[in-house]
Amino acid sequence: MAQPHLQSGQIAHLAPLGAQLSQHVSTALFKASQLEVVRLVLPRGQSLREHRVPGEITLQCLEGEVRLQTDTGTELLRAGDLVHLDGNAPHGLQAVHDSSLLLTICLAPRANPA
Repeated sequence: MAQPHLQSGQIAHLAPLGAQLSQHVSTALFKASQLEVVRLVLPRGQSLREHRVPGEITLQCLEGEVRLQTDTGTELLRAGDLVHLDGNAPHGLQAVHDSSLLLTICLAPRANPA
């Protein structure tokens, strides 16, 4: 059964899952007209192959350790780390340890400055 999305003003608790991480899956917290937020759960060894999304994104590591591969190289994201990626930037992830991340995706294209 799909989890309902958060409603405007509803609070979500995003503390590390700890020992419960293996019992969770990635969950879309909400999707609005311009923004989508997902709690991404990656068990150790799981990866997301290189891909692109049209909008800008942020990834915040809530727990664990994840390898982030971009066109500029590979970096480790650890608990507390945050990274911003431009729209259409190629990237992939691989969990070094059981991990959860907060993924924010901008769905609306950035307006061109006048």
